[in-house]
Amino acid sequence: MKASEIDLKERVVAIKRVAKVVKGGRRFSFSAIVVVGNGDGVVGYGLGKANEVTDAITKGVDDAKKNLLKVPLRKGTVPHESIGKFGGGFVLVKPAAPGTGVIAGGAMRAVLESAGYTDVLAKSKGSSNPHNVVKATFNALDRMRDAFAVAQQRGIELEKVFNG
Repeated sequence: MKASEIDLKERVVAIKRVAKVVKGGRRFSFSAIVVVGNGDGVVGYGLGKANEVTDAITKGVDDAKKNLLKVPLRKGTVPHESIGKFGGGFVLVKPAAPGTGVIAGGAMRAVLESAGYTDVLAKSKGSSNPHNVVKATFNALDRMRDAFAVAQQRGIELEKVFNG
């Protein structure tokens, strides 16, 4: 999937000042986690590091455009419940009724809204580190399958997926 074909909106999840200890003291630079998405099932994340905040964000956006993921979107919510894990990050994503809104914490909210979900329930358990939460959310979204993919994998018609 080419990043240039779709218009992606970027959201900065976290910016941190990091220090490298050198002979003369500390040298500071910035680390930025950025999530990009088109609001219609395509989302990606990236990490950028630079001496200036704006440069770090730009590098993060470029990195995010290289890591795009197509996620299943069904009537504004996720098709089924999913659990994602990465390092100490552990997230639970559940479908919600229309009108519920995105109920999720900071880093997860950025990912889910960028992907285009309008109604979803999400809970972050474990680490609150934005790096791990974003990657765990991507892991949960990557594990999801829509009804068409399930039907194709089982070799049955689409109606049989719902009717058993």
